[in-house]
Amino acid sequence: MRLFTIHPSYRRHPRRVRVVLPSPIEPSPPALILFDGQNVLGDRGSYAGGWHADRAVAALPKTIRRPVIVAIDSGPGRMAELWAELDTFLRFVVRDVLPAAEEACRHTFDPEAHGIGGASMGGLASLAAAARHTRLFRKAIAMSPSAWTVPRELGRELGSARYERDARLYLDVGMRESERMVREAHRAATILEHTLHAPSAQLLFRPDRRGKHREPDWRRRLPKALRFAFRR
Repeated sequence: MRLFTIHPSYRRHPRRVRVVLPSPIEPSPPALILFDGQNVLGDRGSYAGGWHADRAVAALPKTIRRPVIVAIDSGPGRMAELWAELDTFLRFVVRDVLPAAEEACRHTFDPEAHGIGGASMGGLASLAAAARHTRLFRKAIAMSPSAWTVPRELGRELGSARYERDARLYLDVGMRESERMVREAHRAATILEHTLHAPSAQLLFRPDRRGKHREPDWRRRLPKALRFAFRR
């Protein structure tokens, strides 16, 4: 794992970034940017147990491309950063974080295979990022997205997006989450079914009957999300 600290131009607080390389690694590997990076690797420092995303990537079969994980810790102002200030944050990711991650791992990422992912507000941000920047983020993993916080705004973005034909969007929700969370996740999936070129191939919507809004359920669902998003 490569670990570095980077200072966003729009925040006083430095941001920690962890880069995990898969083995084997392609000459031009895909990158998977993950929000709330302190929660997506090991248990130490996570809110309620890590996702162990590095282990999930390592266990992928050869039919799936193994991405470089670029996990960016959240910081002060997280709620604004993942919606109201999302474009500012994404500029920071593209202009500062990704070049630094490429230098850290000595590989240039495949520009047509960037993925972005997260859970809760991170899931909402992932859906929005993939809708606003369809050529840049062609793969999105949105777990339990907090679509209920901005249902109309998100609906407009998903409905007007012009996704690339190789886009792959993974969306899930735990059926033991709040009624609003479940309803708006289904609504987002319905909009995407009408927006994508080939929804059966480009969209995987996974209602999890026993899922709750918590880290262990996102960890459990991550391997399937990776297999869908990064299949060859």
